[in-house]
Amino acid sequence: MRNTVQLTAIVVALSVPSAFAADWPSVYGPTGNSNSDQKGLLRTWPEAGPKVLWTAPMSVGLGGPAVSDGKVYLLDRDEKVGDRLRVLDLSSGKELWSFAYDAPGEFMFPGSRTTPTIDGQLVYTSGPLGDLSAIHTKTQKPVWHKSIWKEFGGGDLPRWAVVQNPLIYGKLVIVAPQTSQADVVAYDKLTGKLEWKSAPLSGTAGYVSPSIVKVAGEDHLVMVMAAVGRGRNAKDGSVNGLDPLTGKVLWTYTNWQCAIPVPLPVDAGDGRILITGGYGAGTAMIKVQRNGDGTYGVTESYKKPDFGSHTHPPIFHKDHFYSHYTINERSGDGVNGC
Repeated sequence: MRNTVQLTAIVVALSVPSAFAADWPSVYGPTGNSNSDQKGLLRTWPEAGPKVLWTAPMSVGLGGPAVSDGKVYLLDRDEKVGDRLRVLDLSSGKELWSFAYDAPGEFMFPGSRTTPTIDGQLVYTSGPLGDLSAIHTKTQKPVWHKSIWKEFGGGDLPRWAVVQNPLIYGKLVIVAPQTSQADVVAYDKLTGKLEWKSAPLSGTAGYVSPSIVKVAGEDHLVMVMAAVGRGRNAKDGSVNGLDPLTGKVLWTYTNWQCAIPVPLPVDAGDGRILITGGYGAGTAMIKVQRNGDGTYGVTESYKKPDFGSHTHPPIFHKDHFYSHYTINERSGDGVNGC
């Protein structure tokens, strides 16, 4: 594997005033579902491909860039030193500033894991050893820092390290340590004060970040916990709905099990949630409804054991899901709609 890779900016829209018309301030965009309302994108690429505007050298990694106010934010990493937030000019690729902290350590497949989240004048990063930081974009200095793995009793790191993309919800920033003492936690996004931690959830540490779905007109925080074992032998994992303001568990679904869950559940509207993963987990559609007594019930609409998305959440568009179909266990991968 090469020691460096390149972050590349290309032109994919020619019929709009600016190819960079909209911000992408977090891993799945401004709406949290990988959808963009930008128009005028190229339907086909030129024979030579899109025009490359600039490239910037980066270390190896699996993280991604966030874009806000004409700047690109990316968490880079050196295994022998630590994590480094790098901020580049969107139009030129010039590095404007950076912020680094010591966090040496090695794990399978080196490098960054996550995408920064930008909210107002703060950018939130989560490193692979569990370092959660809030950094001021004007002063370029840290506002607060937490070690979500160590502070909540984490032992040996998950096989592919801590993978949490910070979620902003109102006054909170929410992440999932998935340790013996806390599965999901929320901090005051300005001060770093711990606001709540969830009750223990069934399952072990995976690679899914918390996300928001609508149920009966209310926001529910969805968290997927990893199972033990694979395929039909997988057990003890869970999909959970929490109150995002308190961390109270509102509902739990256990008839879908994935040993290495990565994709976020997808909000399909009307209380419907699509859950998918690799390693024999397949896909399930559930529907969450509010009961007359204020509790919530979960019904399973269907399961597709042979269809799964290994790493990327499906995109929901006009009553169809579009997914990069790959389950990490057999050939025949591709892009599918369902």
